[in-house]
Amino acid sequence: MATNLLLLPGDGIGPEVMAQVERIIDWFNQNGADFVTETDLVGGCAYDAHGQAVSDATIDKALAADAVLLGAVGGEKWANVAYDVRPEAGLLRLRKDLQLFANLRPAVCFDQLADASSLKRELVEGLDILIVRELTGGVYFGEPRGITDLGNGQQRGVNTQVYETYEIERVSRVAFELAKLRDGRLMSVEKHNVMESGVLWKQVVTKVHAEEYPDVKLEHMLADNCAMQLVRTPKQFDVMVTDNLFGDILSDIAAMLTGSLGMLPSASLGAEVDGKIPAMYEPVHGSAPDIAGKGLANPIATILSFGMALKYSFKMQDEAKLLEDAIQNVLASGIRTGDIARGDEAICSTSDMGDAILAEMNKLK
Repeated sequence: MATNLLLLPGDGIGPEVMAQVERIIDWFNQNGADFVTETDLVGGCAYDAHGQAVSDATIDKALAADAVLLGAVGGEKWANVAYDVRPEAGLLRLRKDLQLFANLRPAVCFDQLADASSLKRELVEGLDILIVRELTGGVYFGEPRGITDLGNGQQRGVNTQVYETYEIERVSRVAFELAKLRDGRLMSVEKHNVMESGVLWKQVVTKVHAEEYPDVKLEHMLADNCAMQLVRTPKQFDVMVTDNLFGDILSDIAAMLTGSLGMLPSASLGAEVDGKIPAMYEPVHGSAPDIAGKGLANPIATILSFGMALKYSFKMQDEAKLLEDAIQNVLASGIRTGDIARGDEAICSTSDMGDAILAEMNKLK
């Protein structure tokens, strides 16, 4: 049966990097796969077309697809639009409507790029962290929220951090399962010393561990200490599970340890229903409007996001490895986009990087 992919290139550099993914998809189709793609709008471009960041029709397509691939959303062009229709609202609605509660953010430092990190090579060489971030609860979705006028020129801004037991259980199970496939270690991160939601988080993760995953080594760390440890000795971590807010912050810190946001993919997964797991894959980087349309963007993060789709949604492990090996070989050959080039290294274009990866895939097939 054909595999249906919904492509949402989005704004800024999104269409440019997604174009390289389409070339990769075409390559797999020419070599035995059967991917069928459809392209639609999300983000600022959707606001320009429909007055909203994602349409109901696009949501329906996302729900029907086997997986969604997203490029990037946002930009200064839409800085003053209403909060509920800003480009990022489209991303949040996709996550909510598809019930994508587990965000997988790998932070892998390619040996060839270790010198591009802001940390010393010995601290990041061989780095391979996987952060599992709860994605549909917490302070980003909690009620009450809003800004209230108190009079006398005063206002009050409120956001509510809320978690229920089942939300913590399901995301922790995803993290424990992934830890079993790796080094068998899981770090749970919260702020139980000052937040009741953190107390509950720690209690629930501890209970799930004791009852279902005693073979995994579980440790706990406060979020502020974790942020410090990520830039002090990052290789102490393997798999990490944390809430929406802390996951947002800590995964960006971990991302920069690798040298470039342009290298990092992510996956957002839901619960399996009738054999299908709702999933959306997207690069960690933003829309980078300052370089949009110039052919300067690094497409590797978006290509690796498709690689995560091969691995998690389609169980095409060999194909995912071939793609990853091809990227490793390209980097080893010294081919660089501007974000990962150092010194006098030559800089290639977005499409040149796509050419190089496809050439390596042909060698490896």
